Amino acid sequence: MKKLKNKERDSIDFGKSRVEPLFHSIFYPTLLSMVFASLFTVADGIFVGQGVGSNALAAINIVAPLFLITTGIALMFGAGVSVVASIHLSKGNNRAANINITQAFEVATLLITILAVTIYFFRIPFLRLLGCSDALLSLGEQYLIPILPGCIFIIIQIIGTFVIRLDGSPKYAASLEVIPGFLNIFLDWLFVFPLQMGIAGSAIASTISCAAAAGMVIGYMLLNTRTVKMIRLKLTLTSLYLTARNTGYMARSGFSSMLGELAMSMILLTGNYVFMKGLGEDGVAAFSVACYLYPIVFMVNNSVAQSAQPIISFNYGTGNKYRVQRAFRISIRTAAICGVIATTVLTLGAKPLVALFLIEGSKAHEIAIAGLPLFAYSAIFFALNVAIIGYYQAIEQNVRATVYMLLRGLLFLVPAFLLMPAFIFPQGMWLAVPVTECMTLGVILLTKK
Repeated sequence: MKKLKNKERDSIDFGKSRVEPLFHSIFYPTLLSMVFASLFTVADGIFVGQGVGSNALAAINIVAPLFLITTGIALMFGAGVSVVASIHLSKGNNRAANINITQAFEVATLLITILAVTIYFFRIPFLRLLGCSDALLSLGEQYLIPILPGCIFIIIQIIGTFVIRLDGSPKYAASLEVIPGFLNIFLDWLFVFPLQMGIAGSAIASTISCAAAAGMVIGYMLLNTRTVKMIRLKLTLTSLYLTARNTGYMARSGFSSMLGELAMSMILLTGNYVFMKGLGEDGVAAFSVACYLYPIVFMVNNSVAQSAQPIISFNYGTGNKYRVQRAFRISIRTAAICGVIATTVLTLGAKPLVALFLIEGSKAHEIAIAGLPLFAYSAIFFALNVAIIGYYQAIEQNVRATVYMLLRGLLFLVPAFLLMPAFIFPQGMWLAVPVTECMTLGVILLTKK
């Protein structure tokens, strides 16, 4: 990989460039990469649904919380180090920023490695904990084992995306999703159809593509960085103490981002439980269609928050309140537009979208057709929630951001899933998420300063 010259890099000045063009210069590459990542996930679901069957889709949906936990840890450290390092860079303290970046990579990778090894040795109890039925247990295990190494690579990929974007290379950061994504689609097709490797083939394809993304991050950090870089950390007691302190601070700064992924995980866990209890494996397969499509909504609106974050954090660090508020207003406007589009597409396009995953005429197909338009109403509320919470996170109001994430990810969500089907069945299962997001937005607006 040849070292990029400065003139070949993206021209980004977080403190002086006009805010709207600056936001767009980050947003469009970020949006492209995240939409591609989501579409690749959708393609994965299509290959499995058409090539293996609805039970395989249900099994992946059972295992999916592991992805969200992994992504949540990566986002916590990635968003956290981006906020902290942005403030350090705004004050000219590049060494402190580089120490934080190195600590984020190393600590997060160590944590997820320990988690992956533990899950491997206790995989059957883990699958049971996720709500896996006897009918899905074998498929769940076939998918879980090959995907565990991929969790380690996901950590490097996601943290690297934040760091590389902060380094002024959003286009390269976008390529971390696009290039491995195309590789994933090809390998998915190859392993599921010609090689007939079933659900395990899909997992192996995902792990290989994540390894490719991690390799791209490592190559950039070693050869192409402009401002940020990895440095060697000492192993003295003092250094270990400072690492623990700094990673704790980064974790607090990025905790609400992790809660965003855990909120998705709770949607899966609670939803799988409710749909399994009410509608069986066909219900979980139908719900999995929404769970495959909803990450597109999540990624689009997460790209809004992530694009605004370095601008807001940098200018918050320099005390430029006008630029902070300008970036926030642009992010809210963009989120609202994205939310309306997502709701419209999922509502009007429910029939063809469901047909991509499930065989027409099957019971799971009928359940999904009826439920997806109801689930789609959550998109507009979700979009605004993510943008507002991202703003509070960027200006280090971590308690406020965390409370709002807890509302939408646990305190409102679980009761809504458990109680609403008792009053309106089966529509209440599909409406639990829209009601949760709407209630959360109401609380945010009532408590804003």
